[in-house]
Amino acid sequence: MARAHRKYWRFNLALIATLMTVGFAVSFVLPLVAPALNQVRFIGFRLPFYFGAQGAILIYVALIVVYIVLMQRADRRLQRAFDADAGAGAGARADSTALSARGG
Repeated sequence: MARAHRKYWRFNLALIATLMTVGFAVSFVLPLVAPALNQVRFIGFRLPFYFGAQGAILIYVALIVVYIVLMQRADRRLQRAFDADAGAGAGARADSTALSARGG
């Protein structure tokens, strides 16, 4: 079980690091590049306007959704590992109880 726990937390930390890196890029790197994109227009507005006004917010919401979905999947995997250990432990306890009842 300890192995499943370590795998779960390693995945959690890697996911958080990845999502924070994307958030950092959206928050700090993209605004640094925005002046270079100032000449590009999208529906009459300059492209950096969309990055600042809508794009960053949508990316932050997407990061939250990705975290929720992936962590729910990881939680289900960890719960299955718990259940498997509990089932294996219950079977082992039943076997040892049966052996002690028979005197062996």
